[in-house]
Parts: sequence; structure tokens; C-alpha cells
Amino acid sequence: MNSHCNGKVNDAVEEFNGFNDLIIDTKKSTTQRKHETSRKEAEDQSRLPAIEAAYTSILRELGEDADRQGLRRTPLRAAKAMQFLTKGYHETVDDILNDAIFDEDHDEMVIVKDIDMFSLCEHHLVPFFGKVHIGYIPNKKVVGLSKLARIVEIFSRRLQVQERLTKQIAMGISDALQPKGVAVVIEASHMCMVMRGVQKMNSRTVTSTMLGVYLEDPRTREEFLTLSQRI
Repeated sequence: MNSHCNGKVNDAVEEFNGFNDLIIDTKKSTTQRKHETSRKEAEDQSRLPAIEAAYTSILRELGEDADRQGLRRTPLRAAKAMQFLTKGYHETVDDILNDAIFDEDHDEMVIVKDIDMFSLCEHHLVPFFGKVHIGYIPNKKVVGLSKLARIVEIFSRRLQVQERLTKQIAMGISDALQPKGVAVVIEASHMCMVMRGVQKMNSRTVTSTMLGVYLEDPRTREEFLTLSQRI
């Protein structure tokens, strides 16, 4: 009897210790993320004066009076805006997943569509924006749905071309989840075609990346394309 009770007590102690270890690991992970965020913010702050000075120089070379009231703080505001629009350089998929990958016996298609996306064209530094549609087929693991939108943001908040952005999103999901397949489609309008150059107001660019079964199986690919375009 005592032996049986001791066994239960030992099991309970081991379970409690395991729970404590999990709490400690979570606290360590949170502390490390906060430290990393603080370090990145300090780096941004240290680079701000040089970016601000560059914008001041641009304004003056354009023939503007950088000291007039309307432009006096514009270089600083523009510098901060540019840091925000390119903050994806400081982030990785591992940073944002934050243990949000879960074991789940689900092997049917998961689709998140119409994710808003904003980025900067690396050729002219003007915006392109549109919608991202993502599909994946789990391989015993799923991810929190909001994390797919965060992965889009990590790669879109950089100087980009749409073709590379599409592939980076797909590869980021594939590397993190090791699914049976990943599909990404982006539809976007490019201000470099609207505001300058050919000035075609209604043009849209569509790019896709298919990995795994989406690339190998036409029926799976067609199912994703049909469901992602359905209103």
C-alpha cells in the first residue's frame, strides 16, 4: 500500500517539476525576447540621426527650404516612418511564432485569405500593396492563424519585389511547420506603375509560389486557387 502511494506521490512530484520547468522556460523565452526587442530599438535610435540628415539633404537637393515651418520636422518623421516600414529586417519567423505551433491530427487544407499587405518596392522606394492568400496542408502540426498574417508582415516590411516576397512567405511557413504543402498567392497594385512610368491606374500584379503537394498535384493546386478566389 505504501509502495503504491509513494509511486503516486513521485509521479505527482515529477509532473509538478515538469510544469515548473515549463514556466521557467517560458519566462526565460519572454525575457530573452524583451531583451532582444530593447536591443533592436536602441540600434534604431542610434541610426536615426544619420537617416534624418539624409532626408534633410534630399529636401535641399530638390530645391526645398528644409527649415521652413512645414518641413522642419519632416526629415525626422520620414526617418521614423522608414524605420517602421522596414522593421521586418529585425524580425524572424521564430521570433513571432512564440511557441504557437501545436500538435494536431488534421490533414486537410487550411486557407487564410485576403491578408492585407503593404510593402516598399526596392527599385523606387514607393509602395505596393494588396492581398495575400495562404494555404497549407498540415503534417501533424498547425500554427495559430494570426501568425500567418504576422509572417506576411515580417517579409513585407522590407524593401521588396513581389516575386521574392511571395517565395519568402511560402518558405517561411514551410520551414517552420514542415507541412505537406504550402501555397501563397499575392495580388498587388504597384505605385511605381500608377504614380510614375507607364501610369496605368488599374494594373494589378499576381504572383504565386507552390510547394510540396500544391506543386506536385494539379487537383490540390486547383482546389486552393478556387477556394482562395471564392468570395
